[in-house]
Amino acid sequence: MSELPALSALTSAPRSSVDRAMSVLAAFSSTKAELTLSDLARRADLPLTTAHRIVAELTRWGALERTGRGCYQVGLRLWEIGALAPRGHGLRDTAMPFLEDLHEATRQNVQFAVLDGMEVVYVERLSTRHAIEVTNRVGGRLPLHATGVGLVLLAYADVELQERVLAAPMRRFTDKTIDTPDRLRRVLADVRKRRLAISDGQITLDALSVAAPVWDGQDQVVAALSVVVPNEHAPREYIPVVQAAARGISRGLGWSPAGGLGDVHGSLAAGAK
Repeated sequence: MSELPALSALTSAPRSSVDRAMSVLAAFSSTKAELTLSDLARRADLPLTTAHRIVAELTRWGALERTGRGCYQVGLRLWEIGALAPRGHGLRDTAMPFLEDLHEATRQNVQFAVLDGMEVVYVERLSTRHAIEVTNRVGGRLPLHATGVGLVLLAYADVELQERVLAAPMRRFTDKTIDTPDRLRRVLADVRKRRLAISDGQITLDALSVAAPVWDGQDQVVAALSVVVPNEHAPREYIPVVQAAARGISRGLGWSPAGGLGDVHGSLAAGAK
């Protein structure tokens, strides 16, 4: 999973107090959920004394919390504000009944995600004790080229973003991860044709995902959902229920089936070859 760069790397202008505070918050990642003051200073590219002052202010406000080990972690106040983001909160509210139905029907991992830059961000995940283990979490990020939901979102993204992803290095998680522009172009074309992505063994070799797009009232893809199952399962058995859930959420967002999206049950291409 890629980590956010220090904001100082994005501009040569003198750093404002907001820039420095955001650099401290951006120092955290899914693999670095707890950091010492020294870690924060180093990762935010700040002098230790400056980092100490900013961390103290963020802690008083509730954006950071001190752990029993003397480290810092993201605070609940920041989570409360983040939950108000319309693309996460509003979409999630509309999607939840359909995600719960899909989860009940499959008893597998169900994921709901949106596009953010060159990554996919997971805004909801439902699982059971017996479902296959997945590496992501709510709020987690993964590259677009290596996940079912990411392939769906990238397939319907603007051409400029597609070209940026195609030109960038593609991180390999397994031997099955898409890692060449030509292969990714073929997969994205198939996703647009079938309105469906199947990502087989791209993140872990033992899992595959079946993903479908979620449309809004302006016929724009605003999210994607998927079910993640053991790779010995037949993807075809999950395609109808995943697409039904995606259509239900889309209707809740104002999409009309008059656009002619229809049912497509024939694709096993994305990431499977």
